[in-house]
Order: sequence, then structure tokens, then C-alpha cells
Amino acid sequence: MNPYTLLTLVTVGLSILAFKNRELLNKLMLYPYIMARQRNQWYRIITHAFIHADWMHLIFNMIALWSFGAFVFNSLENMTSSPALHFFAMYFGAILFSSISDVTKQKNNQHYASLGASGAVSAVIFFSILLNPWTFIYVFFIPCPGIVFGVLYLVYSNYMSKRGGDIINHDAHFYGAIFGILYPLFVKTGIYKHFLDKLLHPNFL
Repeated sequence: MNPYTLLTLVTVGLSILAFKNRELLNKLMLYPYIMARQRNQWYRIITHAFIHADWMHLIFNMIALWSFGAFVFNSLENMTSSPALHFFAMYFGAILFSSISDVTKQKNNQHYASLGASGAVSAVIFFSILLNPWTFIYVFFIPCPGIVFGVLYLVYSNYMSKRGGDIINHDAHFYGAIFGILYPLFVKTGIYKHFLDKLLHPNFL
């Protein structure tokens, strides 16, 4: 079984269980306040990415993981002898990296909690943008070149993170995306040259 399918199945399964069991949801969510005071709670850094707030949250993330994950995994198969290992490393690395901000900034906020795979999925999306920056990404059914979407996504996530005022974890989106941009350093640095070549020679097919 390929890694993006396995991750999707595990995430859907755990999310459905958590929908029906509030106690399980609370045990798996990212709670920086509790984590800073109880050392046996650090598992939450990983588990929070496998549960979601509602069906819409879950479906949106899993569609993105499935569609972009297939392209990224197929590309990794052509780049490395360990494509599954790299996919898992990128995914779990992005979960950790995108959680650092919350764990440090919210450690004294007893009312803050977070959940969802958005940080990891953002990494997968941005890795795919590096591979083909001009591929269209459909945002609410509106086609947008990947590179344009990527720039707007980073600007918007950074702005909304500073502004605050909603329940979306924009920090996770932003840092997950950054991790996806950085991960080629662990795979093949030639990806950056490939990205520049693609960027300078647009092909919308």
C-alpha cells in the first residue's frame, strides 16, 4: 500500500472514532498548556494530525492529501530508491515542524487546542509546487497556477496568523508549507534547479 493511501485510511479511521468519542478527541488533540506541564503528553504533537474537527475539515484535507500525494509519491519513485520512506519522513516531519510555533507560543494559554492534518498536507502541496509550479490548483473550482497559489497561500497564512481572530491554525499552514519547500534538501537538491527551470519556462499543459 502506498503511503498517502495508508495515511488517509488511518486519518479517516481515527477522525471518525474521535467524532463519536469526545474523550478520545481530547486525548489526541494538541494542547500546548498541558504538554508544557505533563511530560507524558508529548505524543499529542503527532496524534493531533490524525483527527479533525468535523467532516468538512476531514474531507478537504484528505482530498488534498490524496490528489497531491499521488503526484509527489510518483515523483519520489523516480528520484530515490526509498520513496515511501521519504514520503513518511516529509509528512511526519511537517507535523512536527508545523507544531513548534503552537507549542512555544501557546504553552501558557489553557484555552488553546489544535487538531488536523493541515500542516502536513501543506507540505505535500508545496513539494508538488516545487516539482511543477505551473500546474493548475483548483481553489473553489477556480483554476490557479501552483506558483501563484503558493505565494498567495504563504502571504495570507502569515497575515492571518498575525491578525488572529478565527479558529483556523494559520501557523500550521504556513510552517507546514515552508517544510515542504525545505524537504528537497533531504532528497535531491537538484529539485530547486528543476523548479527554476520550470518556473522560467511556463507550461500550463
